[in-house]
Amino acid sequence: MPRPQRKRTIYQLPVCRKFTAEGAEEHVRITLDELEAIRLLDCEGLDQEECAERLHVARSTAQNIIRSARSKIAKALVCGKTIEIGGGCVEFSDDREFGCCRDHFLTVESIGGFPDIVNNREEVIQVRIAVSYDKETGEIFQHFGRTEFFKVYDIENGTVRDSQVVNTNGMGHGALASILLGLHADALICGGIGGGAQMALSEAGIKLFGGCIGNADQAVSDFLAGKLAYQEDVRCDHHGTACGHEAGACCNGDR
Repeated sequence: MPRPQRKRTIYQLPVCRKFTAEGAEEHVRITLDELEAIRLLDCEGLDQEECAERLHVARSTAQNIIRSARSKIAKALVCGKTIEIGGGCVEFSDDREFGCCRDHFLTVESIGGFPDIVNNREEVIQVRIAVSYDKETGEIFQHFGRTEFFKVYDIENGTVRDSQVVNTNGMGHGALASILLGLHADALICGGIGGGAQMALSEAGIKLFGGCIGNADQAVSDFLAGKLAYQEDVRCDHHGTACGHEAGACCNGDR
């Protein structure tokens, strides 16, 4: 069974969740754990080892988080992209010792690793999860690059409030990430997916749960219960009509 991703410990929510670049048509999303890593390093002056300890992750994981965050910030500044902040596989601590801007300190209970705040209040937690969808079987479609449908779930306070099936209109590969961005998806649950598509999702701030199999509705239910089986290192660079890999571990031509 794939090893689940460890939640990163967050000590405060952002005071501002969006920085808009004038005339920007594109945006990048910085996850809450990425923002926290930047805060601990560049605002609090911790080193990477201390940062990893605060986040409750390995040092190598902390380095990857920091590298991703700084890359997104650089692209936003150099290319004139809007920065949005939200999402991330996180849990919250009420230890204010490690907070800053303490007058604005907010905590919420993590649900499925994707908390969101409306108007900086704790009343509503909303998440949108997309699943690559086989409309005929109701299962997770196994080839991201050829996904014809996404099933999109609106989550409110840990419960599925609504769902809809969205047609991709034959758009494949990298364009699918743009569709998910337009749908304001916080997370994607899918089967196999190539490296290029993974990078596009990462730049869009959409959390990936790849290598999943089975019924789409059940996968979302498992996600909310914190027991979704997925692969952090899922990848397939095969370009044939038949992958020859196990289900949930490949994707044709979506590099």
